[in-house]
Amino acid sequence: MQGILSLCMVITMLVFPLLSAADKDPCGAKGIYIGNQTTIDVWYARNGGPCTFWAHDHLLILKPEETLLIYRDMTCQTTYCSKNPTYDDYQSLDDNKNCRVRILPDCTLSDM
Repeated sequence: MQGILSLCMVITMLVFPLLSAADKDPCGAKGIYIGNQTTIDVWYARNGGPCTFWAHDHLLILKPEETLLIYRDMTCQTTYCSKNPTYDDYQSLDDNKNCRVRILPDCTLSDM
């Protein structure tokens, strides 16, 4: 009986860390690659920084601690998306967990 109890404790100690590791963000360390597939050039500001050109068909990397605001104009005054996507929004769309998503025309987001 004591052997069975010990075995159950060992299995529990091995299984629970593995289950919690499965819930962790697989993109957290390297970030999520976001493809600009809007068919137009847009601009972005990362973490409140300068307005930067983002050519269509190019990728940006967004890390969990960063913010990325996307704009239609080079002065970063007109937002491209009515509700700017966050890292969590992009992560929730990454169905195959390869850390790649894309922005399509009209701010439609999808897995890549």
